[in-house]
Amino acid sequence: MCQGLVKTLFVLASAVMPLGQADPAIFKCKTPAGIAYQKSLCAAGDERMKFSTTQEKTGRVVPKSLSLKQSGSGHYFLASKVNGVAVTFVVDTGASYVSLPKPLADQAKLTCAKAITLQTANGLAQGCATVIDTLKIGDFLIHDVDALIVPNLAQPLLGMNVLQRFNVSQDGRRMRLTER
Repeated sequence: MCQGLVKTLFVLASAVMPLGQADPAIFKCKTPAGIAYQKSLCAAGDERMKFSTTQEKTGRVVPKSLSLKQSGSGHYFLASKVNGVAVTFVVDTGASYVSLPKPLADQAKLTCAKAITLQTANGLAQGCATVIDTLKIGDFLIHDVDALIVPNLAQPLLGMNVLQRFNVSQDGRRMRLTER
């Protein structure tokens, strides 16, 4: 009886704890030669960059991505966080920079670094330049993002200075942002 119990426990343990190793982690390192994806830790002096992937059984790395559904108005909205403050951006390929209304910028503790005059679709507007410490969109975390504070702006805009960091594709009523 005891021997049968031991065999049963071994079979159960084997099912729960498979033998062999899990897929190895992939590290994204910024080296003097450029960005490298490797299975080992970054070398001393190289900057380790955050990188999350899924690794298929083929060993092919699949970059993380974010899929957005087009709204009834034709816009793409993206729930995000600016310095920890919840923000819903309109994805705007016509905006050069991330742009935030003044009340939202105040809430995210952003300060005006330099007053500027902006050329907008509605003409000239006054605003100021700032830097967002952390911008979180989906699973992506981006640091030190140049942005604009625009007093009369109604909706936060996710501009090209962030979108250019991704491969952006659209298929039907879906937009996909994929890690480069």
